Amino acid sequence: MYKRVYATPFLFWVLVGTVFPLLMILYYGFTDRTGAFTLKNILAIFEPVHAQALGLSLLLAFVSTVICLIIAFPLAMILKDSSLGRKGFIVFIFILPMWMNFLLRTMAWQVILEKGGIFETMLSAIHIPMIHIINTPAAVVLGMVYDFLPFMVLPIYNALVKIDDNVIEAAYDLGADKRTVLQKIILPLSIPGIASGITMVFVPSLTTFVISNILGGGKIYLIGNIIEQEFTTSANWNLGSGLSLVMMIFIVISMTVLNRLDKSGEGTFI
Repeated sequence: MYKRVYATPFLFWVLVGTVFPLLMILYYGFTDRTGAFTLKNILAIFEPVHAQALGLSLLLAFVSTVICLIIAFPLAMILKDSSLGRKGFIVFIFILPMWMNFLLRTMAWQVILEKGGIFETMLSAIHIPMIHIINTPAAVVLGMVYDFLPFMVLPIYNALVKIDDNVIEAAYDLGADKRTVLQKIILPLSIPGIASGITMVFVPSLTTFVISNILGGGKIYLIGNIIEQEFTTSANWNLGSGLSLVMMIFIVISMTVLNRLDKSGEGTFI
């Protein structure tokens, strides 16, 4: 009895914050402005403009995820092997930027990369030719990597700290070298964390529109930008909902892969 009472606020929150909005998206996605059933909103993803935006979104999300993985795994190893006195502090320092507003962090990179900004000033000071990154896909990828890197590091770190040091020591005692230990023990046991990190970086990178708006200068159109414009500028909730449903397919696929690789939830950072 008490469990049901205590669960009531949570159930209400799920209904209002998840189920009801999802039902609204389903309704608008499969209807036109008159309320008649249609598949045009879903099939609109195959239009050249939308297909190109989706392709670019997939490409930039993939590149950002790979870069985050390349950076995150060695960093997580360093955090794991650091002394106990420093470990908690290092993790705290790494998480600290996440407490800052997402929009402010992205705008900070706009100030750094803009023409005549900090980045170009530093290049000029050391007599390196100017490299204009702002308003390019490279700037968008940089923003994605900066904003979403912690979501790759923390699950991998959480998986690594759960590896029993006795297993690694036993491998060394049996004659394994560092490369063998990494390939045969550490990497396989850290797969849950890697899978969780990939999902937590790829999904928001695929659906983002704030980063491309700010660092892309409105010149880099991702599928998230088009969906956002359909809701805000064009006021076409039907098309925006239809494209959102298509994006949910990629999210469901990502979550399915995660559940298969991380059945016990060991990659989740707690």
